[in-house]
Amino acid sequence: MTAIIAKEAEDSVFKQLLQQYFKNAPKTGDVVQGVVLSVLNSEIRIEIGGTMVGVVRGRELASGAPADLKVGDTVEATVMDEENENGEVELSFRAAGFLRAWDHAEELVRSQEIIEVKVTDANKGGLMITFGPLAGFLPVSQLSPENYPRVPGGDKTKILEHLRKFAGKTMRVKMMDAAEKDEKLIVSEKLVWEDEQKDVLGKYKVGDIIEGKVSALTAFGSFMEFGDGLEGLIHISEIAWQRIDHPRDILKVGDPIRAQIIQVDGSKIFLSVKRLMEDPWKTVKERYAIGQMVQGRVIKANPFGLFVELDPQIHGLAHISDLSDEPVKDIAECAKVGEVTEFEVVSIEPAAHRLGLRKAGLKPRVVEKPEEVEKLAEVVLVDEEKPAEEAPVDTEKTNE
Repeated sequence: MTAIIAKEAEDSVFKQLLQQYFKNAPKTGDVVQGVVLSVLNSEIRIEIGGTMVGVVRGRELASGAPADLKVGDTVEATVMDEENENGEVELSFRAAGFLRAWDHAEELVRSQEIIEVKVTDANKGGLMITFGPLAGFLPVSQLSPENYPRVPGGDKTKILEHLRKFAGKTMRVKMMDAAEKDEKLIVSEKLVWEDEQKDVLGKYKVGDIIEGKVSALTAFGSFMEFGDGLEGLIHISEIAWQRIDHPRDILKVGDPIRAQIIQVDGSKIFLSVKRLMEDPWKTVKERYAIGQMVQGRVIKANPFGLFVELDPQIHGLAHISDLSDEPVKDIAECAKVGEVTEFEVVSIEPAAHRLGLRKAGLKPRVVEKPEEVEKLAEVVLVDEEKPAEEAPVDTEKTNE
């Protein structure tokens, strides 16, 4: 009887141990910690929780194994299979490495620590990079000004050629986004550059006059290098008091230039050349008067009218309604670009930098709502000088 009781007690203990074993047994996908039992070229055995043995082998061993691993070391691995053909837990260093890498990447998004990544390839949108076992992307918009692809004409083939020059190189970046679920890893070189400029930017303030050189030309303005590797933007409307079609009409890459700082927004510096010059519109009424007949050269034709150069500093606008006594279907019928024509000055607004013209020889007419014509002209001028939010790739640069 005593033997039966003892056997039942033994079975009960064994049952409890077995239940505890299965309760604590790791599941597929779990990251477990264990102690290395043996290290061979083809496999590594690990004791898990003192009750089971796991094995890392093949591809799961070749990629992600800790360096200089030896017996007795404590390691982490991911469970790939709860029981393989030998009754052991199938483990992976590679999967565990990925999990650790994603955790690290997410922490770097929060800490904004500067890290190094390797460029593997490029497409027209940016650079493909690796961060440990993870693959990521560095968008073109997040390159530093030094590495940004400023290609004349925005030629996509040349842009790609420029970007592929970085393949195999290491870049200092910050982590912008890390989402394991979406396998999205985005880094930025620009954020590192902005950080490095903060101390340098502290030396400058709005109103300062600086000297440097033209580093690049774009459709919307000119970039200027100055100081200790800084670069600022001179919007096309801040290059000259008169209207220009493109910065290249006045500037070329490499030109020495003086400018005034008009705005500092984070790492972005906005400059003006024209504010260092006397505003010619302050004395425009000394040279022109309403009703005066003037000779002007047509410099641009738009569907709404003609832009006319009266002198190198003063340009006027002849609205389409002031070009003919009859309705105008095609602006080209009224005048051609480059043609010199006689106009009558019909309005002068120095503060708004606007001068209205009417083609000479037209019948007198009454404009019921002249403010509407002026409003249209104002809208058009604002649209033509509207700054771009992001610098496009279509640029001309010193190192091209």
